[in-house]
Amino acid sequence: MTDKNDTMVPDLYVDPFGERSPTMIRKRLQLLGARFRFESNSRQLLHLVDAAFADLPRHRLSAAVPRLKVSLLLKGGDPPRRRRRFEPPALNMFSAVGFLGGVPDSSNFVVMSPQELAALVVVSPAMLRFPYHTRYELIEFAVFTLAARTQSLVPLHAACIGRGGRGVLLMGPSGSGKSTVTMQWLLQGLDFLSEDSVFVTPDTMLATGISNFLHVRSDSLRWIERSRDASAIRKSPVIRRRSGVRKFEVDLRRDRFRLAPSPLKITAVVFLSGQNAGGRPLLTPLSTPRLLARLTAAQAFAAGQPQWSAFSEGVSKLEGFEMRRGRHPLEAVEALQELLGTRAR
Repeated sequence: MTDKNDTMVPDLYVDPFGERSPTMIRKRLQLLGARFRFESNSRQLLHLVDAAFADLPRHRLSAAVPRLKVSLLLKGGDPPRRRRRFEPPALNMFSAVGFLGGVPDSSNFVVMSPQELAALVVVSPAMLRFPYHTRYELIEFAVFTLAARTQSLVPLHAACIGRGGRGVLLMGPSGSGKSTVTMQWLLQGLDFLSEDSVFVTPDTMLATGISNFLHVRSDSLRWIERSRDASAIRKSPVIRRRSGVRKFEVDLRRDRFRLAPSPLKITAVVFLSGQNAGGRPLLTPLSTPRLLARLTAAQAFAAGQPQWSAFSEGVSKLEGFEMRRGRHPLEAVEALQELLGTRAR
């Protein structure tokens, strides 16, 4: 007589990749010109999706809106065990969006397939102790990359502000004042598109972005005239960048700030300088060759993408400027308002 236990098959062999897992939790959002479907086995991960993308304007870039899928898997729930030196971490099997795979138990990773219109984000419980990094470095990274690759958008490390449907790209190294100028722009009730990641259609020069947060250093608050505005920012959570810099993370969806309701038509590119204007005009025009040279140098990653040539052609029809610092960031806001109001083509 065969013992009952002899016929039992371990779960690992019945469903090694977890393909028979219970139905996942799903959420749908329109972002960056695409319709995203998020699905996850973790409410904590979907909470981070909400933290990043809830209540944002529904931008549309073309008549054909791609449908993209992002799977977020929380893998491994057991506390770490003390292992012998010769024993490596156990292999953790997974399946999602057409992928089958296995990774060590403690791994966190992102894989994307633009051809399949899908991305997979795998997160360990240990990583969830760092919600900012999980959201910013894994979830947002997957969404940004998938949206850009599937729609042939040009990904730029820049800020974008606007007025009346027209937009200006603000570029400059860390410390050049992009966040300070953007903060003052927002406080004047003007349109905000994105703090540091902008995506542009090379043929129409329409820009989209995620207008969720503004990250502000404490020393920038001295420029805020109304004490209640500074007080509200000081109540925001503080995040720590990989560089070690600490900033207030201001949720722009929770106040009176104006988020660009639709993509902005880029009309100018402005490079912020740390040098003082010394009483001279803040904006110095750049010739087209100089504009394109500075743009290529500032956007090394984007310059290697297939759509860069068409984008450069579009930029060659725009105005370019270097902006030096005035006595107060509001001077920069006034100069940019004039640029959008009288010089935009």
